Amino acid sequence: MADPLAPFRWLEALPGEHDDLLGEIFCVSFFRRLEPAEVLRRFGVGRPGREMTFHELAGEVWEAIGMTDDDYVGVVQAGEWGVAVELRGFQAVLADRLTGLSRGCEVVAVARHDHAEDSFVYAADGEVVTTFTPHSPGTRWGGDPDRINELMRETGLPPEKLDEEAWEATWDDMYTNRISRAFLLAAKITGVVFTPSVLDEPLLAGAISQ
Repeated sequence: MADPLAPFRWLEALPGEHDDLLGEIFCVSFFRRLEPAEVLRRFGVGRPGREMTFHELAGEVWEAIGMTDDDYVGVVQAGEWGVAVELRGFQAVLADRLTGLSRGCEVVAVARHDHAEDSFVYAADGEVVTTFTPHSPGTRWGGDPDRINELMRETGLPPEKLDEEAWEATWDDMYTNRISRAFLLAAKITGVVFTPSVLDEPLLAGAISQ
């Protein structure tokens, strides 16, 4: 039987591996019915974005390390969703940013942060609906944390709290596959399967002013 997580395994790559395109700290967010220019505006990019390839964006991010406090974001259109990629950033999962980012629309965001905490967020109309750490989906916060429970079950993210025995029995699987499952859940909500081919398209990119 086909592995439903296979399209997303590249997002779990370790530093230096062939599939390591985004690094160990990144955030990908999906904005329903927003075009890239509007997504950049909501992130606080203070000037019109510049069209560039993903590799050009990655180069600018790495060159800026230690030189500026600005984060960078690049946005590409995928169907009716604007898809924003933050390399070494995670603005789209911050509660104080989501009010503005999700005003009048839906936002789904997944952040990987190997030195802190990963995050999954679903927000709508200026409110965080549900958010959780992908390896511990039984603990959630938000205005309606149970809204996407059925989709979570379908992706192997059980929304129920586990007892200690069940937690220990499933820990290795939940932690190892946490990022793939989070992106599978995002795909079920948005219809966008985030594969490397999405990054083949030109991105509209800019610096997020602090």
